Amino acid sequence: MNRTILCAVVLVACSAAASSPQVLKGIETADLDRGAAPCEDFYQFATGAWHAANPIPPSMDRWSRRWKAAEQNKEKLRDILEELSRGNWPQGSVEQLVGDHYASCMDEQSIDAAGAAPLGPIFAEIDRIKDVKSLQRVIRRLHELGLPAPFAFRSWIDWHQPSRTIASVLGGGLGLPDRDYYLKTEARFEEAREKYRAHLERMLALAGRPEPKTSAERIFSLEMRLAKASMDRVARRDPKNLDHLMSFAQVQALAPGIDWTSYLDDAHLPRTDFNVTEPKFVREVEHELKMTTPRAWRDYLAWHVLKSAAPWLSKPIVEEWFAFDRKYLAGVAEMKPRAVRCAELTDELLGEAVGRKYVERYFPPAAKARMEAMVKNLLSAMKDSLEGLTWMGPETKKKALEKLAALKVKIGYPDKWKDYSSVRIRRGSLWANIEAARRFNVNDDRAQIGKPTDRGRWGMTPPTSDAYSNPILVEIVFPAGILQPPAFDLQAADAVNYGAIGFVIGHEISHEFDDQGAQFDAQGRLQNWWTDADLTEFRKRGQCVVDQFDGYFIEPGIHHNGKLVLGESIGDLAGASIAFRAFQKTGPAPTIDGFTPEQQFFIALAQFRGDATRPETQRLMVQNDPHPVARYRVIGPLANMPQFQTAFSCKADAPMVRPNRCVVW
Repeated sequence: MNRTILCAVVLVACSAAASSPQVLKGIETADLDRGAAPCEDFYQFATGAWHAANPIPPSMDRWSRRWKAAEQNKEKLRDILEELSRGNWPQGSVEQLVGDHYASCMDEQSIDAAGAAPLGPIFAEIDRIKDVKSLQRVIRRLHELGLPAPFAFRSWIDWHQPSRTIASVLGGGLGLPDRDYYLKTEARFEEAREKYRAHLERMLALAGRPEPKTSAERIFSLEMRLAKASMDRVARRDPKNLDHLMSFAQVQALAPGIDWTSYLDDAHLPRTDFNVTEPKFVREVEHELKMTTPRAWRDYLAWHVLKSAAPWLSKPIVEEWFAFDRKYLAGVAEMKPRAVRCAELTDELLGEAVGRKYVERYFPPAAKARMEAMVKNLLSAMKDSLEGLTWMGPETKKKALEKLAALKVKIGYPDKWKDYSSVRIRRGSLWANIEAARRFNVNDDRAQIGKPTDRGRWGMTPPTSDAYSNPILVEIVFPAGILQPPAFDLQAADAVNYGAIGFVIGHEISHEFDDQGAQFDAQGRLQNWWTDADLTEFRKRGQCVVDQFDGYFIEPGIHHNGKLVLGESIGDLAGASIAFRAFQKTGPAPTIDGFTPEQQFFIALAQFRGDATRPETQRLMVQNDPHPVARYRVIGPLANMPQFQTAFSCKADAPMVRPNRCVVW
């Protein structure tokens, strides 16, 4: 952001600067590992000293200044919620809802005394299943609570007519993180399956379920069959593989054994069109409804209820859940403090109610204006990039520029807040509160079906320290929670801000043009807008990124799946390039602490993105996360940039200089 814009937005800060020279903050020099060469391993150079002095906390699976700031953000939420929980507020008010929900979550004594009893009514319903009809009735009941077993049902913006919202059926119902955990034969997956079986048995016993050992085997067997019918993550990354628009009659014909009429009637939904993301999976569910015994279904559904509720039941159940889900799978040594976990839960369930209080305290209007100015500069840089492409023909380039011009930006918080006043939240009954909030959120989602698309809705809560892109709505979204140091700091030099939050903005803009986003046009329709020659060249450039990340190993024998991380890696590469171009628009910048403005930009990017990540979490990520591990999110894009090579005077054969650079946008 240029300094003229900053002064226009923040008058107080600039008037103070007029009377005394402003000392701009540069990069965090204390974080640098001076023993590492930037052209050899830039991740270690930029972040090594910080990580050495700040090991990953026992309750976290990764750590950096960015993650530390995100956790501090949750502490701010905790402080707000603790304050509200001490008040006496009108029933149905935002303050009463979030304060009483937090208080009920913090009541460990009552929760421990109850054990698994809060699930008794749901278990009783499940245990009355005796045939296909009663089975489907219980599945519908569980869907009302947001449990995606054995499939998920929700609203879906029509990819062919984005102005309307329809229904969607999606795959779901697996207890392990990914289908490959059931199907792959490598030792680490075989070990995970054995530990999962033992975990199932222990959890069922703790919840008082009958015959936990044989029940665990029935559950695992059913999940294995569902996994075999599931699409793998790489296939699901291609929107065309998930695009199966059907009329209500066609959905009935696809799986006539599923009572779709009762499903829509119970949910008070119209006979709208559907998108069935995985028809093969839905047919398998129908087959299992007929062929799997009621006893196995009772075991399976009871398990998925228990798994969903486990973090919020009595201590023995919580500890067993944590031992498998967080300690074994992700390598986390201990749970976060309960107050932080309760703040996270309240934000998850009542996010816009919590968000209103967060925004009032921590997101002044000036912060939103600063971000808007910066986004405008990044969009201008992306426009320059598109106009200057030599590999794209004029016909496709015209369409790309139209899409960029159509891109909408949401910053901070929604223009219209959700009304939660109908949710009944009371103290002393955490699971009842969770059920009430989940039911509200399901109904809020279902209420969109059969109506014109509401473009004012948000997919993240305002306190979230993250951002996202939605190519169907042609929008990028930056919640208030991410707009704070180290992502953005008014006192920092432009080079630092553009390397941090500027990179995030560029990343989200470029998602509209990654391998997925590029399949949607300026109206958000899944429609090809490329000439054949340009599309071939685009895919060729994407394959360069695939090949690059296929070669990044987290440990011997385990490397990234380039196709899985392609979209995020294109986003990182383009985001870094766009942010650097935008930074250059800000005009002359100072050398600070001996680092040129260009060096500050790249160091700031690495210090923002450079998380340390536990080995267990890395193994989990390379299997099912479209994001590469942080080390390669730093090294990968920068090794492709000639501007980086120039900034640090790297020789042509240096590890941080790729001989065959990948260039997309």
